[in-house]
Amino acid sequence: MDAQTQPPVIRLHPEDGVVIARIALPPGTQVAPGILAATRIPPGHKVATRPHEQGEPVRRYGQIIGFATQPIAPGEHVHSHNLAMGDFSRDYAWGVDAKPTEPAAEPATFQGIVRPDGRVATRNYIGLVTSVNCSAHTASLIADAFRRNPFTGHDPLAEFPNVDGVVALTHKTGCGMAMGEPLRLLRRTLAGFARHANFSHVIAIGLGCEVNQLGPMMQEQRLAGRLRSMDIQEMGGIRKTVEAGMAFVREVLAESNAATRTTVPASELRVALQCGGSDGYSGISANPALGAASDLLVRHGGTVILSETPETYGAEHLLTRRAVSREVGEKLVGLMRWWEEYTAREGAEMDANPSPGNKAGGLTTILEKSLGAMAKGGTTNLTEVYRYAEEVTAKGFTFMDTPGYDPVAATGQVAGGANLVCFTTGRGSVFGCKPAPSIKLATNTAMYERMVDDMDINCGTVLSGEESVAECGERIFQTMLRVASGERTKSEEFDAGAAEFAPWVIGATM
Repeated sequence: MDAQTQPPVIRLHPEDGVVIARIALPPGTQVAPGILAATRIPPGHKVATRPHEQGEPVRRYGQIIGFATQPIAPGEHVHSHNLAMGDFSRDYAWGVDAKPTEPAAEPATFQGIVRPDGRVATRNYIGLVTSVNCSAHTASLIADAFRRNPFTGHDPLAEFPNVDGVVALTHKTGCGMAMGEPLRLLRRTLAGFARHANFSHVIAIGLGCEVNQLGPMMQEQRLAGRLRSMDIQEMGGIRKTVEAGMAFVREVLAESNAATRTTVPASELRVALQCGGSDGYSGISANPALGAASDLLVRHGGTVILSETPETYGAEHLLTRRAVSREVGEKLVGLMRWWEEYTAREGAEMDANPSPGNKAGGLTTILEKSLGAMAKGGTTNLTEVYRYAEEVTAKGFTFMDTPGYDPVAATGQVAGGANLVCFTTGRGSVFGCKPAPSIKLATNTAMYERMVDDMDINCGTVLSGEESVAECGERIFQTMLRVASGERTKSEEFDAGAAEFAPWVIGATM
């Protein structure tokens, strides 16, 4: 079926009481046999195909996405004016759907950079990590001296073609913070980046009097000997620190440039799965297509990392059924209980997660958003659940506890070792995530064409019937391999990805 003969609505499951508008539907459009749209239905939004009484559950994907807050007649627009969250029981059915994953007949490969310790990189950067916000500007001055201008083409590293750039990872914390878990989490995040395979060399820049002291951090995280450290106060101020930092970069450029790419198996890929600026099409096109690509990578021995715990809430019972053990499943459910307590303590609600942009795109509740978001993880077994920024060592489909806020979530995944990011978006996110390249997947053709300079892959082809989810997934998988081999993404063309570094701040700022 081609784009011209596609029906105006999409039915996702036989048990659903709603269908999704493929395009904007004028009043009177037939949405089901004998049922006409009562009002204009925006693209990506839901329209009822049967009556719902007040308090009755509404289903999409065959799963509950909320409850009717008033009677809903067939043909009515279903959104936040008549649909809301509600409690319902979940059957966790630990591991009942877990099954062996059939390995690929012929392992895929890519051109990666093998570090002396055997780890495989997809990029080759020199990095600067900062212990505290007070050293952020100093680190940025060092990196800016070597920064390529994406608009003028000026490149101070032109003589070093194998070096992808010098990156300053700055943040707004590191002092005025509580000891204990907040500090341990920050240090775990910084250490994850400091030892990331995509950095050939790293400088740690501190002020000298902050809570997050460089010495204790390096000792706690076993970073001594792995990187150069500088405290601004001990160095004698900004100028002297910048001069010393620039001298170090110049000193190691030739060594970094000596890195070469060689053929390595796709099993060396650890891919962070992200979505941001989601819309009503996310769970229909880009997310399931990325899920198909995730399944392919897992079959080839690789690792995918799903995250954004609040955006899995309400759908976690579908993941516990795929857990390799009850212990792994219970870790995931434990995260949900923590988030319920956390949001209640902060006077928030889990359903506050869908953003205004999400809702404008057709998503109504966190349950609906979660069901679409988790499709990125494909269908293979859930092999492990990790804390934020914890090193990911398991192969296959894994989960990491993070907030739903994309920069914070991706920062945790890359700290955990992700060397590639796949990011689906319906509204149009332009996110980058150095040192890992970020591939953007558009959920719909209209946005892809409007933002073609920022989008890498158009998954709107699934909506138009030009290709199946599986075919789009294969296209995504092949793009993963090419980008991992050095092909630049759209966000890399704009040099995005350093300013988006955002460690999770969980404690009080004092």
